[in-house]
Amino acid sequence: MEQLRKLIREVPDFPKPGINFYDITTLLKDTDGLRLTIDALAGHFPGTGIDTVIGVESRGFIFAAPLAYHLNAGFVPVRKPKKLPAEKVSVSYDLEYGQDTLEMHKDAVGEGHRVLIVDDLLATGGTARAVVDLVEGLGGKVVGLSFVIELDFLRGRDKFNGYEVKSLLNYNS
Repeated sequence: MEQLRKLIREVPDFPKPGINFYDITTLLKDTDGLRLTIDALAGHFPGTGIDTVIGVESRGFIFAAPLAYHLNAGFVPVRKPKKLPAEKVSVSYDLEYGQDTLEMHKDAVGEGHRVLIVDDLLATGGTARAVVDLVEGLGGKVVGLSFVIELDFLRGRDKFNGYEVKSLLNYNS
């Protein structure tokens, strides 16, 4: 995974002073890095019978769609409000600076569907927790959550006791 870490550009003081932004665009443009990332994510949940891989808007889409293909599963996008055309369910959740809302088509996950939730980054865990709530509200079973990067110091993993959480790269500051 150190090969992947070297492909991620660290941008200090973005989007505001004191924040270190981990830019995945440099990883995405690298053919071997992208392939290694998808293969490593797929290796976290072998033989688990995943029906659906959910990608969280927007960078989660980048990893979730090819991962769904790799796992022979369907792909479902979870979007910001007013982006999905059919009947949907929504959940609002708290952010450090306010509130946000996510939506998913009501027929995207059925009773007992085995779901893997994928995003690029686990920070405080609020967004991913909201997606877990959407999936379970529709009767789906969350098999696990998978991230490319986890910011350990923000303790987002603490919101997922009882769930399998896998990250490729961990950062402590």
